[in-house]
Amino acid sequence: QVQLVESGGGLVQAGGSLRLSCAASGRTFNYVMGWFRQAPGKEREFVAAVRWSDGGTRYADSMKGRFTISRDNAKNTVYLQMNSLKPEDTAVYYCAADRTFRVVTDWQEYDYWGQGTQVTVSS
Repeated sequence: QVQLVESGGGLVQAGGSLRLSCAASGRTFNYVMGWFRQAPGKEREFVAAVRWSDGGTRYADSMKGRFTISRDNAKNTVYLQMNSLKPEDTAVYYCAADRTFRVVTDWQEYDYWGQGTQVTVSS
């Protein structure tokens, strides 16, 4: 069983930065770890993912250049560094884990989810 706990959300002004953390417990070495977000009234949206074993990454096109996903094997933690934040980035951000080796963007492929952390970007 894998448990995921997100932290680091909050209120930030447009143009600011936040770093989200996702602490994982359980065996996750061969997993893919993803970040998704969901704004009110909208569908859950892929943000970025990283393969735990080799660090391979994938980003949503709209996040490239602003967001960076990384992992710390020693701490069993995945991070999402978010820069140049915009009001449209406001959402609940979720960490998820996929047991397969593929770096996929479909949230339905992911097996484990954290509780989410709110990110609010003011204009």
